[in-house]
Amino acid sequence: MDVLDFLLLLLIAAICGAVAQTIAGFSRGGLLVAIAVGFIGALVGLWLQRATGLPEIFIVEVGGKPFPIVWSIIGGVLFAAVVGLLTRPPRRAAY
Repeated sequence: MDVLDFLLLLLIAAICGAVAQTIAGFSRGGLLVAIAVGFIGALVGLWLQRATGLPEIFIVEVGGKPFPIVWSIIGGVLFAAVVGLLTRPPRRAAY
């Protein structure tokens, strides 16, 4: 995997993470948090897919490595929802 493939993989993970955060209603953080949610969502989603025996729906191959788009979003939604439930909402500034 070369640098261009790695940057493309980061972009795909960021998009999947941002979509998952939007669905879950968890919007703290920026690009790095979206990338992390995308990658962690891919791990959680693949685990969930293997545990349930459901098929891999939409796979993008980057640099010879498969990246599950739909399962990344599903896993990212679950991860973002859990993190959102475990953390406090941001404090509002008093004006």
